[in-house]
Amino acid sequence: MKKKITISVVVIAILIGGYFAVHAYILNNKKEVYFWRASVVEKGNVNVIVTATGSIAADTTVSVGTQVTGILKKEYVDFNSTVKKGQIIALIDTATLYPTMLDARANLEKAKALSDENKRELDRTKILLDNKVAAQADYDLALSNYQSAAATVKSMDAQYQRALINLRYAVIRAPINGVIISRTYDEGITVIASFNTPTLFIIANDLKKMQVQANVDEADIGQVKERQNVDFTVDAFPDDVFHGVVRQVRLQPVLVQNVINYVVIVEAPNPELKLIPGLTANINIKVIEHNNVLKVPSNAISFLPPTTYLESDKKIPDSIKNKLQVRVQKTSLKIISEEEDVYLWKEKGTEIFPVLVKKGISDGIFTEVSGNINVGDTIVTGVNTSGASVQAATPASGTQNPFMPKFNTRKK
Repeated sequence: MKKKITISVVVIAILIGGYFAVHAYILNNKKEVYFWRASVVEKGNVNVIVTATGSIAADTTVSVGTQVTGILKKEYVDFNSTVKKGQIIALIDTATLYPTMLDARANLEKAKALSDENKRELDRTKILLDNKVAAQADYDLALSNYQSAAATVKSMDAQYQRALINLRYAVIRAPINGVIISRTYDEGITVIASFNTPTLFIIANDLKKMQVQANVDEADIGQVKERQNVDFTVDAFPDDVFHGVVRQVRLQPVLVQNVINYVVIVEAPNPELKLIPGLTANINIKVIEHNNVLKVPSNAISFLPPTTYLESDKKIPDSIKNKLQVRVQKTSLKIISEEEDVYLWKEKGTEIFPVLVKKGISDGIFTEVSGNINVGDTIVTGVNTSGASVQAATPASGTQNPFMPKFNTRKK
C-alpha cells in the first residue's frame, strides 16, 4: 500500500513539473504582438517655406507737402480722389505772399534805376577824363558806384525770383498720377514750413501694383533670395490666396521685441483692387519647391522598430541591424545629414521590413523620398502603446497642425 502511494506521489510531481516546464517554455517563446501606426506613400509637392508677417503698401507713394507758410485756403481733392500729374489739389492763402512779390519787384526796379543813373555818371566822367578836365580819382569813384549798383540789381532780381517761386508754391499740384490715400489737414488750418515740411497728402501711384513689407526673422533670412515665389493671405479675404515675388531683401536690421528682423519687399499684382494699404499679410516664402515627387510623413523617416522586435525578427540581416544601430547613435547625437540614406519600414501582410531610400527636402509634415518605393506602399510611422487598432485617414498635404498628424493604425 505504501509503495502505491509513493508511485502516485512521484507521478503527480512529474506531471506538475512537466506543466510548469511547458508553461515556462511557452512564455519564453511567445512572440510579442505589435500594433503599428502606418501611412501610405503619396505623390505630390513638397515645399520648404519661410513664414513671416507684414503689411500691405502701395508700390509707389509720394508725400505732397508745402514749402511756404500760410493758411490752407482751399482743398480740391479728398480721400480716394483720382488725380493727374500737374493737377491743382490745394491752395495756400496768398494774402502775404503776393504783396511780398510786389515789394520785391519794386525794389528791383529801383535798383535798376539807380544802376542806370550810375552808368550815365560813369560815361560823363569818362568824357571829362579823356579831355583832361576830371581827375582819375573821379572816374574811379564813378566806376565803383556803377559796379555796386549793378550788383544791387542782381540781388534784387534774386529776391524777386524767390518771391515768384513762393507764390507758385502756394498752388499745390499733384506730382504724379495716382489716388489720394491720405489727407492730413483741413481747410483753414495754418501750415508752417520750417525744418520739417508738413505733409498735406499722400498719393499712391498705382493700386494695381502693391507690395508686402514683411519682417523676416534673422534665423530665416539666409534662405530668402530675390525672385522667390510667395503666397500670402490677408484677414479681409481669408478664402483668397494672393501671389507675389521677392523683389528686395533689405540689409538694415530692425529690432522687433528684442528680436532682429530684416525687411523683405514682395511685389504683388492687385488687378481686382482687393488689397488696400495697411492690411496685415501672413506670407509663405517658397525657398525650395519640388513638385510631383514621392513623399511620406516626416515621422516615418525617424521611425525605428523596438529593440525587442529587431532582436526577434530573424529575417532582418545583421548588416542592416548594424546600420540601424549606427543610426540610433547618430539620432541621439543629432548629426544626421539632410541628404543621408535612410530606412523606411514597409508593411507587407503581417510583417514589416526595411527599405533603403534617399531622403530629400522636408516641409515639416512631409518628406521627399526616392528609391525602391512606390505610390500606395504602406509605411510604418510608429507603434501604438495600446492594443486597440484605430483606423485613421492619411494626413493631407494641407494639414494645419504639423504636430498632430493622424495615420492609419495596423496590427501585426
